[in-house]
Amino acid sequence: MVSYPHLSTHTSSRSLDLGVGNFGAQSGIGGDMYGGGDLLRSVSLPTEADKPMIVELAVAAMEELIRMAQAGEPLWIPTSDNSTEILSEDEYLRTFPRGIGPKPLGLKSEASRETAVVIMNHISLVEILMDVNQWSSVFSGIVSRAMTLEVLSTGVAGNYNGALQVMTAEFQVPSPLVPTRENYFVRYCKHHPDGTWAVVDVSLDNLRPSPITRNRRRPSGCLIQELPNGYSKVIWVEHVEVDDRAVHNIYRPLVNSGLAFGAKRWVATLDRQCERLASAMASNIPAGDVGVITSPEGRKSMLKLAERMVMSFCAGVGASTTHTWTTLSGSGADDVRVMTRKSMDDPGRPPGIVLSAATSFWIPVPPKRVFDFLRAENSRSEWDILSNGGLVQEMAHIANGRDPGNCVSLLRVNSANSSQSNMLILQESCTDPTGSYVIYAPVDIVAMNVVLSGGDPDYVALLPSGFAILPDGAVLHGGGILDVGSGGSLLTVAFQILVDSAPTAKLSLGSVATVNSLIKCTVERIKAAVSCENT
Repeated sequence: MVSYPHLSTHTSSRSLDLGVGNFGAQSGIGGDMYGGGDLLRSVSLPTEADKPMIVELAVAAMEELIRMAQAGEPLWIPTSDNSTEILSEDEYLRTFPRGIGPKPLGLKSEASRETAVVIMNHISLVEILMDVNQWSSVFSGIVSRAMTLEVLSTGVAGNYNGALQVMTAEFQVPSPLVPTRENYFVRYCKHHPDGTWAVVDVSLDNLRPSPITRNRRRPSGCLIQELPNGYSKVIWVEHVEVDDRAVHNIYRPLVNSGLAFGAKRWVATLDRQCERLASAMASNIPAGDVGVITSPEGRKSMLKLAERMVMSFCAGVGASTTHTWTTLSGSGADDVRVMTRKSMDDPGRPPGIVLSAATSFWIPVPPKRVFDFLRAENSRSEWDILSNGGLVQEMAHIANGRDPGNCVSLLRVNSANSSQSNMLILQESCTDPTGSYVIYAPVDIVAMNVVLSGGDPDYVALLPSGFAILPDGAVLHGGGILDVGSGGSLLTVAFQILVDSAPTAKLSLGSVATVNSLIKCTVERIKAAVSCENT
């Protein structure tokens, strides 16, 4: 196992030592990727008069987080099958009478708690949480946009103890059918006398100019306890008040279960990313299997390229307020939604007009079966229209987690038409207990040879497409969540296509019709194939 070193020194510009996750100077991913009006940037900075109140609120929130993380009954009540626990709102109000005030009318409370042991040391975890770029990168499936507006304190003694910063963030589910949740909050980090680190968020809505509050964060965050051999124990608490009436009906059980925005999803994502980072830094890779990349430089470059692909996919598939989705037809859940953007002066994306299309739908097949079907190269021809029925072979492979489904692959499509040149596809498949992804992009053969030799992957142009596979959130009669390996799946299919390489060109109706037909045909193929497998 990897003993995790310090990822970086305590400076104003931090990034993971792997060269991943360093996107943007002050803001996290997604904010500039698709344009549009950025509501997060419109929040006014706190005034000097506000700052004492912010400090007082942060200190009280830290105390509340510690108690919320450590308390048992009667504050947290286990369900009858002990699968999860529920916060008693009456007991909460008795225990914490002050806080940020009563729950606004029209909002409902969501509270959850989760504990896990992860393969990363406590200092590195604190750095990820306190650096907006690293935080946005590691949690790119949840954090669609984030920004640090003002740093009120950088901490003391060369670390984050006492660090205090005002932030905005937008949280998402990978589907256009679930509205994002925007928050304006203060984040406070403290090193406690018992050696535990804690990072807490609490909303600053009383400083916000908008009179309407659609959601807010009560004290939420995590406690981090150092364990031997570079491991850490993490206790995560999520406590929000939200207006979720705009969530589409097929996603409502998932949101209500807590698997969409709750502590279980944050912890599962963190655990998965810690595994991924540990595998990227591993040096003792056995050279037994064919196609396994053992060169440290090649692994690092390919994983960095795959991470950029995943982040780009996650930033473009949700309902972020920077996106202008247009529904093509009808009023059903599985309608195709499209948007366009111009890609210019970015070596990591092909120049021109890019058409994005996405659709989400329910399928009566367990998530694991859908994930295994979509990630396997031998079943790709059953759904991938663009492979033209060609044989798909895995050319290179990097395992980056305990589950065999967690890996980065380089695939070659041997076209049935001999006049067509062979195509390479970069694919990352990843899974955790709260959801799975299969994300891929066509890549240039010459560029990939450079990457596999350890070259800079930032200049490889990518247009990622793929799938987000979530459990449907079905609930047992006892109140617990149904095993996420059974039940049905919520599947989001998203494509990105370069429709014209000239940045001055205009989008034609024919291009929209083509991508609409492409995505609907893919959906029908997937439904037919996995339904046959299920029977």
